[in-house]
Amino acid sequence: MPLHVPPAPAPALRSVLTALGSPSAVREARTPALRSVQGAVTAELPLPVHVLDQVVPHGDRRPRTRLAGWRFLIRGGDRAIAAADTMLTPDGWAFSHFFEGPYIASTERALQQAEALPGSYQPRLLSVPELYMITLWLHGNREADPAKGKPAPADLLVPLAPAPPGIAAHRSHRVADLLPVMTSRVTPAPLLGFPA
Repeated sequence: MPLHVPPAPAPALRSVLTALGSPSAVREARTPALRSVQGAVTAELPLPVHVLDQVVPHGDRRPRTRLAGWRFLIRGGDRAIAAADTMLTPDGWAFSHFFEGPYIASTERALQQAEALPGSYQPRLLSVPELYMITLWLHGNREADPAKGKPAPADLLVPLAPAPPGIAAHRSHRVADLLPVMTSRVTPAPLLGFPA
């Protein structure tokens, strides 16, 4: 099995399980699938969510990543029906919110595709707010601290659907190949000068 899913911090998992067990948290969630599921639900596949800031380098400032939280897929029956995000607060890890949408099925699909890849990876999620994009980040060092690090040139990124125009979803790209494409999508076009 090429994927080594890191364990989430125990308080993050506990906060999600507490929210799943709370009728008011589930009832107030904007996730019809979670509210209407029959039977037990489980929180699975904890993935650290990193945010990629400064896609376009500015002077000496290079793109950087920071841990934003942990995401758990919520499974009801044989498929993921929602996700739960946690965030780090001054008091530790806490449940943030439930959600559903296209990224749930897309994450599952990308993880299944990653299982078939040669090599061994630590799966993470990488959010690129400047492009409204989320990728499955397959980190080459499967023993690395999942809360730290930045994408290495040889790491793989698998854009989740929906992906920005010109970037194929569910196709693995080396970071060294995809980062320049992302940079070109963010860089503003030069202003054209018109004769007076």
